[in-house]
Amino acid sequence: MKTSIATVCLSGNLAEKLSAIASAGFDGVEIFEMDFVAFDHTPREVGRMVRDSGLAITLFQPFRDFEGLPEPLRAKAFDRAERKFDVMQELGAELMLICSNVSPQALGGVDRAAADFRELGERAAKRGLRVGYEALAWGRYINDHRDAWEIVRRADHPSVGLVLDSFHTLARGIDVASIRAIPRDKIFIVQLADAPKLDMDYLSWSRHFRSMPGQGDLPVTPFTEAVCATGYDSYLSLEIFNDQFRAGSAQQVALDGKRSLLYLMDQIPATGATPLPPRATAGGVEFIEFAVDGADAADLESVVSALGFTKRGAHKSKDVVLWRQNGINLVINGEREGFAHASYVTHGPSVCALCLKVTDAAAATKRAQALLAQPFSQPVAAGELEIPAVRGVGGSLLYFVDDKSRLGDLWDVDFIPVKAPELPHGNLQHVDHISQSMSYDEMLSWLLFYTSIFDVKKTPEVDIADPGGLVRSQVVGSADGALRMVLNGSQSQRTQSARFLAEFFGSGVQHIAFASSDIFATATGLQAAGLETLPIPANYYDDLPGRFDLDAGIVERMKSHGILYDSDAAGEYFQIYTRTIAGRFFFEIVERHGYTGFGAANAVIRLAAQARQAGSV
Repeated sequence: MKTSIATVCLSGNLAEKLSAIASAGFDGVEIFEMDFVAFDHTPREVGRMVRDSGLAITLFQPFRDFEGLPEPLRAKAFDRAERKFDVMQELGAELMLICSNVSPQALGGVDRAAADFRELGERAAKRGLRVGYEALAWGRYINDHRDAWEIVRRADHPSVGLVLDSFHTLARGIDVASIRAIPRDKIFIVQLADAPKLDMDYLSWSRHFRSMPGQGDLPVTPFTEAVCATGYDSYLSLEIFNDQFRAGSAQQVALDGKRSLLYLMDQIPATGATPLPPRATAGGVEFIEFAVDGADAADLESVVSALGFTKRGAHKSKDVVLWRQNGINLVINGEREGFAHASYVTHGPSVCALCLKVTDAAAATKRAQALLAQPFSQPVAAGELEIPAVRGVGGSLLYFVDDKSRLGDLWDVDFIPVKAPELPHGNLQHVDHISQSMSYDEMLSWLLFYTSIFDVKKTPEVDIADPGGLVRSQVVGSADGALRMVLNGSQSQRTQSARFLAEFFGSGVQHIAFASSDIFATATGLQAAGLETLPIPANYYDDLPGRFDLDAGIVERMKSHGILYDSDAAGEYFQIYTRTIAGRFFFEIVERHGYTGFGAANAVIRLAAQARQAGSV
């Protein structure tokens, strides 16, 4: 199938929108009427611009309040349609979308509407044009695609067909199986949109909260499967009304749109899309790489040493050191050239790369690139491994390794072993989760990035109260917990997340959580090593007994170490935080007992403590 997107999805003027759509690799574009009316080029010039961009005009839309009107409004509606036909012929557009009538002056009646469309079909056919009828979820009389199809069926004209829009069907909970009985030649175009589940009127929901397929909660895949069951093989087109999209980067939104359609079609063989490797199964985080320089390197090494890590390897040709503790590998990169140094120059001491262990690194890379992830490579010395990578959040790197290739021997091939004694408090076992902060406008983009490339699921979005405003948080993670990525975004400029973006000069890793087998032993080791943890108010511990059935002695021990606590029906969760390092990132230590959450109830406590540390409150 071919792909298309409506200009209404994007920010900018019509020329900027067309450029972004073409760059993302779409085959066609829906011209939204107001984008055209506001543009200062003639219809013929716009049509030439579209074709010069390598695009086809898939739809001219919308034409409103047409069917079922009394005279003289009916005659005026036909006159309006004729004027739009004039514009379409100049543009080179062949299909016009007509929304179901919402006018209070409209009259009901399927036969009346069918007669109107039969006449309009005749007029369109004389010009070599077609019209498609769409049932708006809030239509006055027609708000169900089944009723719209009945009108089209009774109109019985080759130039009159149906426009199916996933939002209007799925928002109303209409059974998608009903689509399967519609003849393929009467479906003129299919528009796709996802959305979060919200309890609000259909019009507001549709006009402000639509999203790309895979970014929301609606069953867009079964809808598309039902369409494919008819034999339909024309355009899948995106029509997304979203306030964030229309205020954000047109290039990024167009890229997300194309990725969403590629991902959707990959799930449905009937679309005829070339099969991609399956979503990558992540077995965990193989390493976390920090970009540092000079004194920053020594400061970071003192922190990771206090956390119980020991130096285990030195890179054969680079100023790169491996610090390890059980299943956790931290790479501290002090090179003065290359990607890590460029990252340091831009962001200061920070996480510049993550490496995930997957089942098949080559397949994961192929899938990522097919889904429009930007590949990355840089020269390596003879005999050293070139680890496949793509660009991740904030321009950072996301590497892939596996055990089926030489990549599984990374530490033996590229590093010289360093012998060092294990530290007594070295009971951190693995990376529990990684938190990435970004602008709120980016969250849907990276949500789609992770869910389309990796075998992960998303959790519902939650709001976390920061002293400076709300932070939106959403988690993507594998079923076994081997990979958990927490995405945080804020529209306020005063939250910790927003301050990180300002100081970091972009999105990136703000905190890393390690899983401990004994958090109290870890906390004792941290104190002995002189590593300061985040101070938690006494009020928090005074409140705990009223919320949980905890022994007073346990509460006192937590208080002495600054350990936070949460529990649910599944189990318990302990967590402790370091102070912010270099003003940019911090570490968390957690201990889980059946608990699968992230201590959301404690986030407000942590954020308030960090705000005090930063001197902002």
